Amino acid sequence: TESRHGYGIMQNVAQLSNGRINLAAGTLYGAINTLLEKGWIEALPEIKDSRKKEYVITATGTEVLKAEINRLEELLINGKNILGE
Repeated sequence: TESRHGYGIMQNVAQLSNGRINLAAGTLYGAINTLLEKGWIEALPEIKDSRKKEYVITATGTEVLKAEINRLEELLINGKNILGE
């Protein structure tokens, strides 16, 4: 998994959502702080003379993400079953 700095995360989210989601800096950094507190991401050592902080997902964060993907897949299957698909 590659590391990203805050602005890179904002750009990636916009790209992945085809422009539907545009994170404000305050929202993003609040979420980053929460993810850091939960141990789902970690900050990489800062690069000298750079103001950018880079973050990477942890093993715990990967497990949480996998569990969330499974939960969402189950919801999708249930929704399709309700529609008779």
